[in-house]
Amino acid sequence: MKVMIVDDEADIREILAFNLSGAGYETVECGTAEAALSQVRKGAAPDIILLDVMLPGMSGFKLADTLRRTDNCRVPIIFLTARNAENDLLTGFSAGADDYISKPFSVNEVLARVKAVLRRSGTAAPTPSKIIIGGVCIDTETMSVTVDGSPASLSRKEYDILHLLADNPGKTFSRSDFIRELWKDAPYVLDRTVDVHIARIRSKLGPWRELITNRAGFGYCLEPRTDAPAEKS
Repeated sequence: MKVMIVDDEADIREILAFNLSGAGYETVECGTAEAALSQVRKGAAPDIILLDVMLPGMSGFKLADTLRRTDNCRVPIIFLTARNAENDLLTGFSAGADDYISKPFSVNEVLARVKAVLRRSGTAAPTPSKIIIGGVCIDTETMSVTVDGSPASLSRKEYDILHLLADNPGKTFSRSDFIRELWKDAPYVLDRTVDVHIARIRSKLGPWRELITNRAGFGYCLEPRTDAPAEKS
């Protein structure tokens, strides 16, 4: 499933592309509305478009209107913009927007909105068979994990914890969250049980152990990145 990211800021395109790819989407990046329109007209229409409003040349509003009225393109569109005045919202929806996200935004919000818009449009969001974060690959079909290409021997509960974290990159889970999600049928599970499992997972991730961070007072989080964290001395 393909997501087109149209934004003149390369950093924003890169962050969105990285996180969307990690969630199982194919991505294509365009720095201008004209480039995006050309791609669509060449027959490379995506399944959904993340579209910045303030673009050099043709605006996002104009691109959406052109796609809807001139090209009769029904691809779902989510506007990304720092403008959130009522008139801007009305202009966006009049131009054919399916949703509207104000900058600055969280990556988790974007992923959730993309999934929701695809669901409403009748296009199922992908369920990736593999989740790849840096050198860690989680195969959801075989329920196996590799680290830099080598198998990592995780227990079922360790796999479930890692899968939950990797499926929600950037989201912090408290110990109570883990117990509620993964120990539903076990009435007496201590917070310490979660800590022990996390410690074992991190030991098995080798150079990628620092992907899982402990946010003191909040819980555990998996921070997506492409380079292996530096070893602590």
